[in-house]
Amino acid sequence: MRARTLLFLLLLGAAAYSIWRERTVVEPLLVPVDHTPGEPIDSLNGVIVRYNDGMNAIHGRNVFDGYNVGLNYQCVEFVKRYYLEHYDHRMPNSYGNAKDFFDTTLADSALNKDRALIQFSNPSRSKPRIGDLIVLDTWTGNSFGHVAIISAVESDEVEVVQQNTRSTRATYDLDHADGRWYIESERISGWLRLP
Repeated sequence: MRARTLLFLLLLGAAAYSIWRERTVVEPLLVPVDHTPGEPIDSLNGVIVRYNDGMNAIHGRNVFDGYNVGLNYQCVEFVKRYYLEHYDHRMPNSYGNAKDFFDTTLADSALNKDRALIQFSNPSRSKPRIGDLIVLDTWTGNSFGHVAIISAVESDEVEVVQQNTRSTRATYDLDHADGRWYIESERISGWLRLP
């Protein structure tokens, strides 16, 4: 009787885990292993996207002229390097995980002083623009969040370029209703832009 009960509980647990796993949105941050860490795999406006070998891979810190750009080949390092190389912009707070780029205490269109960028909530009255830095909150399997650069904006979608993901480019649906723009993803907190 105990063996049957134990077997039943094990099967029940496995079924519950399977159902939970199917319903949980997990976006693995892995790129096929046919690259070496640091290898260029894409670019945006001449700023190179480099291969990282997985979300938790660390290859030292990128420091430029005393400015902390971030951990090499992580998503944060790419967006900060993009803003540094393309706009000559240095963020006052040069540390933090991707999720920390979005200050939840700020109103839509307020200045995010840590980043010296205007911050827009998702949804916002301001339509996303090319060059905006987009922030994704944490999700199951990723407690750091994610950041990317908006590379294209159409009437109904945005494209982003990103580092340390399965694909260097992704698109999200964009909706406009009641005077607000919404990038369709529960994880997208909002976007930031140069003043």
